Amino acid sequence: MAAPQKVFSLEAKGLKLDTAEDLEPHIAALRSMDDVEEVRLLGNTLGVGACKLLGEVLATKKTLRVANLADIFTGRLLSEIPEALSSLLTSILNLPNLNTINLNDNAFGLNTQAPLVAFLEEHVPLQHLYLNNNGLGPEAGTLVANALSKLHAKKEEARKNGQDVPYLETVICGRNRLENGSMVAWAKAFSLHNKVKEVKMVQNGIRPQGIAHLLTDGLRHASEIRVLDLQDNTFTLKGAKALAKVAPGWTEISELGLGDSLLGNKGGIALGQSLGQGNNKKLETLRLQYNEIQAAALKEILEAAKESLPALKKLEINGNKLDEEDEHIIAFRDLFEDRKEKFAGDIVREDDWGLDELDELEDVDSDEEEEEEEEEEEEDLVSEKAEKEIKDVEAAENEPVAQVSDADVDELTKKLEKATI
Repeated sequence: MAAPQKVFSLEAKGLKLDTAEDLEPHIAALRSMDDVEEVRLLGNTLGVGACKLLGEVLATKKTLRVANLADIFTGRLLSEIPEALSSLLTSILNLPNLNTINLNDNAFGLNTQAPLVAFLEEHVPLQHLYLNNNGLGPEAGTLVANALSKLHAKKEEARKNGQDVPYLETVICGRNRLENGSMVAWAKAFSLHNKVKEVKMVQNGIRPQGIAHLLTDGLRHASEIRVLDLQDNTFTLKGAKALAKVAPGWTEISELGLGDSLLGNKGGIALGQSLGQGNNKKLETLRLQYNEIQAAALKEILEAAKESLPALKKLEINGNKLDEEDEHIIAFRDLFEDRKEKFAGDIVREDDWGLDELDELEDVDSDEEEEEEEEEEEEDLVSEKAEKEIKDVEAAENEPVAQVSDADVDELTKKLEKATI
């Protein structure tokens, strides 16, 4: 974050700025700032004319590092957004120090993604990207991911020419309905941008086969990742097995978010055994709420915590099929209390330590294991078909453009979107 004197902010003023004339009175301070490093425009609504003027001013700010353009199109017509967004992004494209772009809470979707995609393909200084709650869907999500793959090539070319180019380190792309249909493209993007340190792709409607593909063909390569949040997607045992396979490669990871992902008891066991291999010694926070985890899985995770996760200090397990007086829960409380005493220091943030509040634990059903096995058999059948469809999409993307029509690829994407467990 920039020093206060180097920040220009209209944050949360609720301004409705349609034209250049509307904007002008509010940017006098920005015009006079020769060393501005951060602009915060979130929480206002900007029209085409205002965006054109703003873009012209921002284009002169060579010291700019952070552009927070979140939530700036509320109430705007769909027809306005592409031109307004293009005016802004085209103007800041060549700013040499602009490494952080925040476009959260703007409705893009397939009809308005073109300026964003063009920017992402070309902006070599990009280091931190925030695209949360943009209504992308799988088709626009694919275009965004493909743009990031093209960006990687641009970055590599610039490095060969002697430029000092940052790696893409942060990708926040949650609440965007990315679904299975865009996972081939995202896996490719992460396999290329393998220096990424923080990835959050929560609540995207990604099903087990998509999760497995994202992990095994994409995030497996992210050996320096520190924060990974895939909460509120659907793993089941298939996704959990993929996670268990790749997690030992994440030796730098400190936070892993898997809440509300239907890991299941067997998936929880697989995760515990994976973490027990001893390669995730920097893991501090593990989020596993609402995953239908039972005592057997918690036992595996406890053993991993004791023997192989010396930095673990926070575990979220509310909403699982556990008894609050379970011996493993009690053991976890004792473990965290002991670690807090030894390592927390004089100033302790209690929220950073221990278990979460366990007020929504579920009763354990005696027929649960039998039901889980039946679900796994059904899942295996569906997953085989879905894996074939993912491979078909990969093959389509690798074919020369002339040999594969857009309609063919669209049809394959639709098949993936319909795949369920």
